Amino acid sequence: MFKYILSVFLILSVVMPLTKVYALDDKEGSINSLQLTGPVTDKEIIQDSSNRLTTPDIWGVALGYRIAEIPYTDKEQTVSDIVPLLYYEKGRFFWRGIEAGYQFYQDKQQNISAIGRYRFYDIPARYQNKTRGNAYDFGVRYRRYITDTINIDLELLNDRHGRNNYNIGSSYTYNQGAWYLKPYVNFRWKNSKFNNYYYGLGVDNPGADYDISIGTNARYHLYKNLFLLGRASITFFGSKTYKTSVVDTPNQTEIFIGFGFFNDKTKKTPRYLKSKPYIRIAYGEATPANIGDILQFDRQSDIYQNKMTSFFFGVPVSDTLFDADIPVYFSGGYVWHHSSTVQASTQEYVIAFKGYYTFKTSPKIRIGLAEGLSYVNRITYIEQQEMDEKGYRASNLLNYLDFSIDVDLGSVFNSSAWENVWLGYGIHHRSGIFETSSAFGRIKGGSNYTSFYLQYHW
Repeated sequence: MFKYILSVFLILSVVMPLTKVYALDDKEGSINSLQLTGPVTDKEIIQDSSNRLTTPDIWGVALGYRIAEIPYTDKEQTVSDIVPLLYYEKGRFFWRGIEAGYQFYQDKQQNISAIGRYRFYDIPARYQNKTRGNAYDFGVRYRRYITDTINIDLELLNDRHGRNNYNIGSSYTYNQGAWYLKPYVNFRWKNSKFNNYYYGLGVDNPGADYDISIGTNARYHLYKNLFLLGRASITFFGSKTYKTSVVDTPNQTEIFIGFGFFNDKTKKTPRYLKSKPYIRIAYGEATPANIGDILQFDRQSDIYQNKMTSFFFGVPVSDTLFDADIPVYFSGGYVWHHSSTVQASTQEYVIAFKGYYTFKTSPKIRIGLAEGLSYVNRITYIEQQEMDEKGYRASNLLNYLDFSIDVDLGSVFNSSAWENVWLGYGIHHRSGIFETSSAFGRIKGGSNYTSFYLQYHW
């Protein structure tokens, strides 16, 4: 049944573009990732005389469910994941789902990019917390545009241990009405070190080999900023790989379905934004309470008083969401976790999208919600304690949420000098999405910090 659904999806992705060719200058796309992007817009990065920022080329935040066949010999046949995805492109920088990079050379016919990509390692879920087989590949991609809708990619990649894989692929873009489809084909060559590790599992040594993948990325516009996302692919292994004792299939299939928020493609994207960028500084303390308790004002104190200081910036990507006055920001943050009697100091890095809704009160009050990713270079004490209690191996990378409420000091003091300065209270949350994601180590729980902050928009 799984392969039947996949086959129907792939056939439709090829047949639909043939009904009408639609020329699109699509200078982005990935041959081997969840490349599901919003509509293409003006790509200039300038500010006008009023210092208003231009809109980004692409922005979006999505969440989906991925299910893939397990290619290894095991009683479990499939493994699934909840996958959060972020999208942001402006100028030469791009973040596209599970891929990010920078174009250091480009012209009308080609570009060269430094890229990093998350790669799923589809072992049974019961092993994923301890094994942590998922990997990050880094390298260089050369892209050549054959037409406005067809491109060819050449990639040289390796993981952090120097296991290499090389890709040659091509994709075609179809953008018509509510549909955006991107069928692709990819040939991957894996060196012996890569193939022995990921497909020999330390049991066999199949040596260097290849695989061929065909698939489709899709997006369907449902309503205003809401889109349905999909992906389907099948990978055919070379004979050296599937004839090992640990691989029991000549091919592997994958399906992804989800939803996301992007620019409303039925409306012309404004060139300039009214919303202003911001910086935020916060100081807070860890708490063993969960989010539900904190939101019900039942916050517990950390007996070791572990503290953090954070610095965030926000760049507006949209003035509205679903036509409501909800500005959306692409946000990045640096968090310093202070040393204490139970932990050394550690650093945390955050990337997220955050939206705000302002109540029409006096003084002005607003609430905010952010979704993103958080990485710490050393697990904090408050988080490690919870992982030890639940028997998990902690994960440096986790899902990130931010809840906030703040008040505009300009309206409090009725002073233009304090205009656009906000005083607020926030919840800084890291978690593994209830054991549903291999990217986060199949854990449940995480850590919470509450903080007070000042935020300035200019």
